[in-house]
Amino acid sequence: MTTTIAPKVSQRLYPTRIDLSVEVRSQVIALLNGTLAATLDLKTQAKQAHWNVKGSDFLQLHELFDTLSGELEEYIDLVAERITALGGAPLGTARVAAADSILPEYPFDAVDGPEHVAALADRYAMYAKHLRSAIDRTADLGDADTSDLYTEVSRTIDKRLWFLEAHLIKKSDIA
Repeated sequence: MTTTIAPKVSQRLYPTRIDLSVEVRSQVIALLNGTLAATLDLKTQAKQAHWNVKGSDFLQLHELFDTLSGELEEYIDLVAERITALGGAPLGTARVAAADSILPEYPFDAVDGPEHVAALADRYAMYAKHLRSAIDRTADLGDADTSDLYTEVSRTIDKRLWFLEAHLIKKSDIA
């Protein structure tokens, strides 16, 4: 059996009265679709951790990972709706997310809490970096609303990265 990856979809724009040029909207939509892929991927990776975590901190981490996944679900919708508002089409299938995500595959051999926390912290850090870059890029393009959307998401992602990293600190790590 062969597996096929979703083909690149050419984006057509729908009419809108938003006062951004077609060129700017096209660039922002492409960036947002990349974010949509990464957000979908990160959500499924948080769910992977939620379903598979084991160990003495099981309940605490099980609930944390579910919270992370739920927040990411809200951001998926926020990003997809911004794409639509700009006259684009959100590319939000699992196949597109897998093909276009900036994140590495989740380590399926992770079992205990610290392994899952470290894997998610690594991915949250990559995602946060992407968001900060997107804040700057959309601001440079003159799309303050999308830049603000990215800023909103970035604040929570940085906070959640802090929550994840707090689980990894040991006394010996403190200077």
